[in-house]
Amino acid sequence: MKPIPDHKEKVLSLLKALDIPFEIHEHPPVTTVEEALPYWQKIHATHCKNLFFRNHKGNRHYLVILRHDRRLDIRDLEQRLGQGKITFASPRRMEHYLGLTGGSVSVFGLINDTENHVHLFIDAGLESASRISFHPNDNKATVVISRDSFRRFLGWTGNTHEFIKLYDE
Repeated sequence: MKPIPDHKEKVLSLLKALDIPFEIHEHPPVTTVEEALPYWQKIHATHCKNLFFRNHKGNRHYLVILRHDRRLDIRDLEQRLGQGKITFASPRRMEHYLGLTGGSVSVFGLINDTENHVHLFIDAGLESASRISFHPNDNKATVVISRDSFRRFLGWTGNTHEFIKLYDE
């Protein structure tokens, strides 16, 4: 039997090792933004949703990060990215590249992408957020870090990333 990894502890240990201050808020398991909203009410941060995609050939993978209250038009994203057709990646691909299962997708999954295969598209609107929240690869908690700490984490991962405008205001 394969041991169940403690994703949350792995994330928190890394944040401590990188000297990244964080807050952690425990809550019941949530797999959607709608389920998480009641638990986020008292957490003062910009809450994010994370979507994992692949291109039509299946040889490129993308993590798209945007504010939780924004709707992503996938066809518009395809045009903005100029990457051709994209679709949601399968659970098997999510496990392979991010070491995660559905309902726990997070930027912190990049901890497991040791070959830096996943490219990030981050909504440009998050550049002005002073505090950002994500699951710690475990949908039973929310971690809040500062924008500067988020950038430091991204630098540590080595994954390519870019801030782009994902929707019109």
